Amino acid sequence: MTLEITVAAPFKHTRKTGMRKNELVYYYALDRKWMSTDQAAILLKRAEEAGLLKQENGVYTILTDPSAVTIPIGFKPSSSVFEANDPARELLSRIVKARGVTETEVAAEMNTVIREQFDNNLLPPAALVLLAKKYRVPYEDLREALVSSLKKA
Repeated sequence: MTLEITVAAPFKHTRKTGMRKNELVYYYALDRKWMSTDQAAILLKRAEEAGLLKQENGVYTILTDPSAVTIPIGFKPSSSVFEANDPARELLSRIVKARGVTETEVAAEMNTVIREQFDNNLLPPAALVLLAKKYRVPYEDLREALVSSLKKA
């Protein structure tokens, strides 16, 4: 949620639908003093990857409605806005919540599946998908990101 608020803030405050990179970097780094200019550039890249911003001809357009976002008084984004989402970690968290067990228990079961059923020839994200299917945990929205993480591995 912090990423969405951080991305929406300059559009909401300026009431613009499109802004250039230098305007956004100025807002984050110099106007609000939330981050350095380098971190602001990383934030913009992350926001594009997350599907919150779209860049066309050097102009960033927000893909959500900034007026629907509430920015708390004294808001300052945490460092989590710079971290890439790990789809495998997200799926692991979903399985943990659905089963009501610890991450350690799910990780141990994942390792057992990898070792005993696939003779160590299966990557962890694929094993997590098998566990999600076993426990009827929805994972379809993460499928594309999981597949791309498997291709990188």
